[in-house]
Amino acid sequence: MAALIMQQAIVLDNVTKTFGPKVAVRDLDLVLPQGSMYGFIGPNGAGKTTTIRMIMSILFPDRGEISVLGCRSALDAKDRIGYLPEERGVYRKMKVGSFLAYIGRLKGVSRTEVRPRVRDWLGRVGLAEVENKRCEELSKGMQQKVQFIAAVLHKPDLLILDEPFSGLDPINMRLLRELILEQHQNGATVIFSTHVMVQAEEICDHVVMINDGDKVLDDALSSIRARFDPRVVRFEPLDPEAAPDRIAALGEVESVERARTHWDVFLRKGADPARVMTGIVSAVTPRRIELHRPTLEDVFIEMVTGRGGTRAEEVERLRAAVGPESGAAAGAEG
Repeated sequence: MAALIMQQAIVLDNVTKTFGPKVAVRDLDLVLPQGSMYGFIGPNGAGKTTTIRMIMSILFPDRGEISVLGCRSALDAKDRIGYLPEERGVYRKMKVGSFLAYIGRLKGVSRTEVRPRVRDWLGRVGLAEVENKRCEELSKGMQQKVQFIAAVLHKPDLLILDEPFSGLDPINMRLLRELILEQHQNGATVIFSTHVMVQAEEICDHVVMINDGDKVLDDALSSIRARFDPRVVRFEPLDPEAAPDRIAALGEVESVERARTHWDVFLRKGADPARVMTGIVSAVTPRRIELHRPTLEDVFIEMVTGRGGTRAEEVERLRAAVGPESGAAAGAEG
């Protein structure tokens, strides 16, 4: 265990956390190599935030061991860690520049260096003009960018972000995504949690899926895509009035769902996609046809519904839990 700890950024060994009768995290083993980019994904309430709080020594496990940057507690490595919690918060009465300088000094940035860094970062995120405004005068999106700066100002070796994209508009989502990738390219180990799986798919190289406190998947994104066969053919008929009956009648087709611009043809387990696509083209003239690559959302739903239960009801529930946000910040704990 000691040798493993020295080589890794984060190690969790058989970690369990309960709140009364509720098991929030169950027997979790997790190893994050130094310099990796991990997406910690699953629906709201799955156990993601509880796990992050244990990594940060905000909560403590009922059993199991955790090491962070070779230390037995994140508190022993706090100046090497950047953390953006799910619960946003700034010192509302402080001016933005003073708040960031204060946080930077707490994290070990020198007095002569901290103000230039603050101004550089505020300029990079489009907030140069707010340095002398009180934090309470900023919008929630602006405050979130200020908090991100506070998490990276001291150039951390480990960056932990809990639902970092919640409540941001598309432009600021893109900006934050680019800044996270930059931190990773500069050598930081990055772990971020999200219930919106497409966000993890866009930037991470490894994903850990959590559902009801259990780890259901822990693998490189490339391996996941290679392992899960495509099960959907996306088809747009040349005739928009065409009916899907002839396609639904094909032997290897499980079902056909009609979307606004296309049909999704779901294949039975073990079906040959090439043969089904040939049958579709013979049945209905296509405008467009393609094999749809499984998304992380598709993989997650397939794994969870494969455990039993009514597929239609479970799929509907899970898609609501892991689908794109409407733009409002997510409120439920992960």
